[in-house]
Formats: sequence, C-alpha cells, structure tokens
Amino acid sequence: MFSREAVIRVKGISKRYEIYTNPSDRLKQFILPKLASAFKIKALDYFREFWALKDVSFELRRGDTVGIIGSNGSGKSTLLQIICGTLTPTHGEVEISGRVAALLELGSGFNYEFTGRENAYLNATLLGLTKDQIDDRFNSIVDFSGIGEFIDQPVKSYSSGMIVRLAFSVIAHVDAEILVIDEALAVGDSLFTQKCMRYLRTFMKNGTVIFVTHDTASVNSLCNRAIWIEKGQIVAMGTPKRITEDYLEAIMHKEGNTSLSYLDFSSISPPEFNAIGITDERMEYINQSDLRNNISSYGFDSCAPSFGAGGAKIVNVSIQDKNNKVLSCITGGEIVVIKIEAIVLQNLSSPIIGFMIKDRLGQTLFGDNTYISHVNTRLDCKKGTNLAATFEFQMPRLPIGSYFLTAAIADGTQSNHTQQHWIHDAIQFKSESTSVTSGLLGIPMIQIKLNATN
Repeated sequence: MFSREAVIRVKGISKRYEIYTNPSDRLKQFILPKLASAFKIKALDYFREFWALKDVSFELRRGDTVGIIGSNGSGKSTLLQIICGTLTPTHGEVEISGRVAALLELGSGFNYEFTGRENAYLNATLLGLTKDQIDDRFNSIVDFSGIGEFIDQPVKSYSSGMIVRLAFSVIAHVDAEILVIDEALAVGDSLFTQKCMRYLRTFMKNGTVIFVTHDTASVNSLCNRAIWIEKGQIVAMGTPKRITEDYLEAIMHKEGNTSLSYLDFSSISPPEFNAIGITDERMEYINQSDLRNNISSYGFDSCAPSFGAGGAKIVNVSIQDKNNKVLSCITGGEIVVIKIEAIVLQNLSSPIIGFMIKDRLGQTLFGDNTYISHVNTRLDCKKGTNLAATFEFQMPRLPIGSYFLTAAIADGTQSNHTQQHWIHDAIQFKSESTSVTSGLLGIPMIQIKLNATN
C-alpha cells in the first residue's frame, strides 16, 4: 500500500516493444511459433526487443511537483502514458490515489471530426465530470481557452496552439488532484503559457504535478523534485538543482561542446563608452535592422487578467527609450524608462506603484517600486488624481524570447499595504538578439579580454 501521503506509486515498471525489420516478419511471428509449439520444436523470434522502460520505481507524495528530464527516446513519455493508464506495462504496477488529468501528446484524446464543444464534453466526461457539471463549467472552459467562436468549429481546422488551449482548459476545470503534462505547453503562445503557469502555481499548493520537459530552467523554477531518465532507466532522483546540473554536465560531456550560434557582429566597431561607462556594442546593428519595432502588436493590454480592491486603476503602461520612443523590442544594455499611469478612484494616503518583469514561464526576473525612493514623501491623493511613475534604468541583457511586464498600484507601506490594482501581463515585449550564453539574465559587459603569455 501507499506510504503516508503518497498519491502515486510506480513499482518495477517495464515496457517492452517488438521491433520488426519487415512487415512479413510480423506475420511469421504470429503464425510460426504456434506451429513450432504444436510440433514441440523450438520457436524462433522474428523481432528484436526494445525496452522503453526497465524496472522504474518511485513514489510521489501529495503536493509534489516533479519534473522528468532526459534525452529524446529515453522513455519519459512512455512512463507518463503508463501512469495515466493509456499504456499497459509489460511488468510492474502503478497505484494512484486521486483523479488524474493529463495533457499528453498534441491532440491526444481529441476526435478531429468533432467540434471543440463536442471534444470538451467528451474529454471532461472521460475525466469524470457529469453532464450537469460540464454545463456549469463550459463557459469558463471557453473563456480560459480564449478560442471564442471557434469552439463550434471542427478541431481539424484548429491550429496546434488552439488545440493545446482547449485541452489545457478542460483539465483545468475537472477538479483533478494530479496533473500530468507531456511537453504540450511548448507549442502554446506566450500569453497562454503565462496563464497556464499561473494556474499551475495555484494548483501546486495542494495538488500533485508531473511534467516532462527539456527546459531545465522550468524544472528549477517549478519543481521540488526531479527525475532523470535515460535509456528507459532512472539515472537519478533528487532536488531539481542537483539533477539538472548533473544532466547538463552529462549532455555537454556527451556532445563534447555546446552548439550555440549568435548573430555576427564582427564587422561592427564598438562605440565609445557613454556617460555611465557601459554601452551595448550591438546597438548600431539593432537600430539599422528591422528588429525594432512593431509597436502595434505590443501595446498596453487593458483587458489582461487583474485583481485588486479597486481604489485605483492602471490605465497605461509603456516601455520607452531615453527619447520617449515606445519600445516593443529590447536588446539589453540600453537605457529604458518604464512608465506606469494610474487614476485614483478612492482617496489614497500612501500610493505605491511597482512592476515586475517575468519570462514566458512566469519566473520573476526583476522588479521595483516607488516606496523606498518616496518613503518620506506623503502623497494624499483624492479621487480623480492622476498618477504617473517612471523607472529609468539600464536593461539587463535578456535571452531571445518573449517577456511580460506586470504592473501594480497599492496603498500603504512596503510591509503592510493593500493592492488596489494588480494587472498581469500588462505588456508583452521581446528580446530579438542577444549575446547571453546561459542563465536568465546577462550582464552588459564593459570589456572582455583573453590574454595568453608564454
């Protein structure tokens, strides 16, 4: 039986597949061993064995968030399918306590001829909801997915991102105690990934999550345990930091080097240092290219998810350069100004405005607020007062990808305040070009040298 608080117990799981070289070998294997048995002679095998999993055992407790990592073909997805019951193990057993909701391969469990509505009802039913329960939650499922009127179109007309949106929306509404996710969120767009990550962080407070990923940063950010699988066997289990470090070391050792490519800036002469002593040596290239700016795509999203007591409302957020030009593409190393504008809807005695920059997984990279710089300045703001906070700083270098700015206005002190309006993902912006080689942030270097002497 389970140990105390265990919700998943995997015991001695092995999975064997028969690999046939020719289609005719499959027919031979079906007929000839039976004839050999009838004549009491030794039967030949016309296949080779492939063991996707070999004697895998572990136990997960309630509240665990476990990341499973490993190279392609290591058996990660096979393990998840066995846990979910969509595959039967050759040997071993799985014991589960609680309702499992799974997001496996893209479109898994969907009938592509059915509409999104029909598939939502079908999947929710398979996950244990009654029709009345689905009726009550259907509008919320559609709202969460964001696919709108396409809900009544056949799924075969959906993009891969829309399929993931609908599939995740269903599993987010079935009162599961265990979530199993197999890399499917990698095909979703950045805004929906942010929404999923917020849901997962809330779910993880009480539920159990297992997910397969190649993104070691997300394992370190989300998980309290990690499992490394190679060639169908568990190599190591433990803390995410130790397991991901060992995994990356093994990958680099296996490949002999890291295959990283960057834009060629060799023909650009580094400019003179500016007044603060640091310059982004790529700016000449960036400003002459088409990497800047598609402003219309990345404006302030007033309809982004938000919450708060309602004593104030954020009405605009922008990222600008020193000349007040709105930016939607950040390279790092440049001076930027974040401007947050708000209107006071109820009298406030000590307003605080702040921001956080997050990556696509919802990891907070950095942020700040106005409290410390204005701790001795009392702003008695009456209803109807307009507030504007500006933050001028040198942007760190960011790896290529999408980023999000969360903005908030509160009333009180740093340690004791009431959030009046907190708006997630107020702005999305991108890093299009970078020299960051590892980590979440890069440092604008003054100079890099390599000297050799005999």
